[in-house]
Amino acid sequence: MGTWGTGPFDSDLAADFVDALEGLTHHQAIHLLERAFQRVTDSGERVDGGDGAEAVAASALVASTLPDSPIVIAPDDGPREPLPELPAFLRASARLALDRVLQDGSEMAIGWVDSADADQWRQEVRQILQALGTPTDH
Repeated sequence: MGTWGTGPFDSDLAADFVDALEGLTHHQAIHLLERAFQRVTDSGERVDGGDGAEAVAASALVASTLPDSPIVIAPDDGPREPLPELPAFLRASARLALDRVLQDGSEMAIGWVDSADADQWRQEVRQILQALGTPTDH
């Protein structure tokens, strides 16, 4: 896996996930996002790094569609076409997945060679979590 930074789209896996959204129908895009979250939340004690990278990218995409969101996707990182309006349940799914990705059993949480990179990555994931709001937000 090629990773060149700490951002949600700074890996080959995240870029491939975004590319997979191209040309999908609204329903198919929602399903792809939902599956990315579900693979992480349904995993056992260990969260695979690839699944984690996709869930972080998917979460950033969901957060970026919210009104007044501080999460802004650079044109080179996001899908060519804007995402359609997404159902509210994806916010809760994204939060659950990000909570799992931040835990010690996650390859993404423990796989950083440089502790400064690990701290920066955690900060960026927490910003996405904050943008998604609390689970009781509707």
